[in-house]
Amino acid sequence: MDKNQSKKVAFLTGATGFIGSNLARRLVNEGWDIHLLVRENASIKALSGIEGMFKTHRAINNAEQLAEILLKVRPHYVFHLASLFLSQHRPDQINELIQSNINFPTVLLEAMRLAGVKSLINTGTSWQHYENSEYNPVNLYAATKQAFDTIIKYYVEAHQFNVCTLKLFDTYGPNDPRPKLISLLYKCAKEGVGIEMSPGEQIVDLVYIDDVVEAYCVAVEVLEKQVKGHKTYGVTSKRPMTLREIVQIFEEITKMPLNVVWGGRPYREREVMRLWDTFETLPFWAPKIPFEIGIEKSTKN
Repeated sequence: MDKNQSKKVAFLTGATGFIGSNLARRLVNEGWDIHLLVRENASIKALSGIEGMFKTHRAINNAEQLAEILLKVRPHYVFHLASLFLSQHRPDQINELIQSNINFPTVLLEAMRLAGVKSLINTGTSWQHYENSEYNPVNLYAATKQAFDTIIKYYVEAHQFNVCTLKLFDTYGPNDPRPKLISLLYKCAKEGVGIEMSPGEQIVDLVYIDDVVEAYCVAVEVLEKQVKGHKTYGVTSKRPMTLREIVQIFEEITKMPLNVVWGGRPYREREVMRLWDTFETLPFWAPKIPFEIGIEKSTKN
């Protein structure tokens, strides 16, 4: 790769999702040349407003063909955000989970090797650390993320890849289409419908989307200047709260009452009651958006 190219070049997976689309916007606004790997017939609705400012490539589960794309794109960095998230899986979802979270990203690594592209910013999850363990997956999704970590190690050791993995806690922000907590609370508040919840003592760490995107951008500099091999960092709000505290603050900020039936449903299997807190924080990064401000921004429409 010619590091003297006038623009930094990024190759993104998962750019049609909530976090990936926000990262794509940020990179476009900063003048990057960005290329998106998307599934055939995937909707790019999340990227509205920046059409024509990126190039798309169809996702291929073939390392040689994907390497040909990378050789043409010549990215400085690959950002891997694509994944299938399932908090609880069904037996018929196992193949898709493994295909999305292990097989496909391994093909991506092999294509990178063939193309001589060796800088990766990867996405992990705090759920790889149930009960604050060094490794204990909350669910099968977290186990697939850990499996990919071990595959990364091969490419680091054998092929001198440099990888920065950002392990995310929960994320939220405006126009979030995912059925996540804040979106659910806002929907129920607007519609005036009740919501059954667990007893509410589980701990949640909610990071605003702008802070998450900033972490990916800072990771570029960290990867370039400090990382040799594979480094992992936690991306945290530094303000974990119980579910009950989150609901209370949501009501106070939005002035929208919620009809919550606490204890209306049991805790999930392997509910996270103790967060992972032994992680290393990304250098030169800290969350900037307090939860109260994040709620305002997320519900202003």
